[in-house]
Amino acid sequence: QLQASGGGLVQAGGSLRLSCAASGRAFSRYAMGWFRQGPGKEREFVATITWSGSRTYYADSAKGRFTISRDKAKNTVYLQMNGLKPEDTAVYYCAAAEMFNAVDAGTRGSYDYWGQGTQVTVSS
Repeated sequence: QLQASGGGLVQAGGSLRLSCAASGRAFSRYAMGWFRQGPGKEREFVATITWSGSRTYYADSAKGRFTISRDKAKNTVYLQMNGLKPEDTAVYYCAAAEMFNAVDAGTRGSYDYWGQGTQVTVSS
């Protein structure tokens, strides 16, 4: 129901745009987020956008470099990643939260549905 795509191999300083296509539910009414899990690391929060698209939230590591957006007509959420660094290497997951509370934006348990992940590798 959540299909992430757009990952790949990129050099440091490069850009990628991830997409998360939603289907099967009224995801247009869900907050949508991106998390990532690097090698040997816990899954961590990256960014979230509210169902209306009016508010966005970012991890400190993503601020100023990543931009989350959504196209409700296409039921798709994007993560534009610029200025990529080797430490951004991870599997990136999109997630959907039916009942969203900004205080819990970075909490994995706040999200009800998860996509399968897309690999992002940044070479130095």
